[in-house]
Amino acid sequence: MSTLSIPETTLTEITKPLAGFHFAVVFFVGGTAASPLDMRFQKVGGLASEIETFTYREGGENLYTHRLPSRVSYNNLVLERGMVISYTPLVAEFNTAMSNMKFSPGNVLVALLDDDSIPVAAWLFLKTYPVKWNVSDLAADVNGLAIETMELAYTRFQVMRL
Repeated sequence: MSTLSIPETTLTEITKPLAGFHFAVVFFVGGTAASPLDMRFQKVGGLASEIETFTYREGGENLYTHRLPSRVSYNNLVLERGMVISYTPLVAEFNTAMSNMKFSPGNVLVALLDDDSIPVAAWLFLKTYPVKWNVSDLAADVNGLAIETMELAYTRFQVMRL
């Protein structure tokens, strides 16, 4: 009879907070992953959800009102990176959306990686589409990179623990 071997992990490893600087972003459009150039971002934001509430006033109750849950709302997924010259599929998608109002919703996976580049947590954003595209100000008196900010709306996201 064979026994299942479970790797030993210490309590410290399990409860150690994860670093937020090592991550990957993967786009899935039409069931395939996008260009490797479109996976490099210096910052990802908007990983948040909130349950909206409505107020119900109960007759005869004057000390408080009931706040009841109604629906979940989400922020936009915000991606920042140094602007590149390449006309990548992601840039093409944003250009088509902003110029022609044509959208091809896809899914986006944001994965948090450990020291060995192994995913330890992930967020899957469903039915994403471009809603905002911004390039940082260009200034002759500043020696810095041009930063491209891309925002995506989505229907919802799923939190995954790997």
